[in-house]
Amino acid sequence: MSTLVKTTWAIDPTHSEVEFKIKHLVISTVKGIFKEFTGSVDVEGDDFTTAEFHFDANVDSIFTNQTDRDGHLKSGDFFDVANFPKISFVSNQVTKKSDDTYVIAGEFTIKDVTKTVELKAEFGGIATDPYGNVKAGFEITGVINRKEFGLTFHAVTETGNIVLGDEIKLNVNLQFVKQG
Repeated sequence: MSTLVKTTWAIDPTHSEVEFKIKHLVISTVKGIFKEFTGSVDVEGDDFTTAEFHFDANVDSIFTNQTDRDGHLKSGDFFDVANFPKISFVSNQVTKKSDDTYVIAGEFTIKDVTKTVELKAEFGGIATDPYGNVKAGFEITGVINRKEFGLTFHAVTETGNIVLGDEIKLNVNLQFVKQG
């Protein structure tokens, strides 16, 4: 039985970002972000191998720098924000691969589809900011297949080119602040 105290670390949204990338016409990459997200990590002591990551992104906050595209992504063709307002991730296993590299496995939910995914996490370390807050940083990356999550919009140009690739690359930089 563990005698270590559970510690909660909350996402500091001011120093975090959630970015995704997808191929357009399979020749170039389009990037986007979610402007609004929340999350936390619960750990025993400061041991992140015991971490339970919880994360939610507000789909209505999607931003690709193109208003029309953002509207289309929020529609029923893609995320259907009216019926599925958030994307979520809850970890169920964290494996330390080296001093600063972890694999985080967990349940990723988009729309009404939940799949187990593995994400790579690079641990940036722990530091105290100028205000005395203890912070931990992670850069989390991974790839998901959009069609596996019900993002099945398919379009082909007049010349037969596929408009969107299936793989979505995730690049999530999170800074957590130690609570209490």
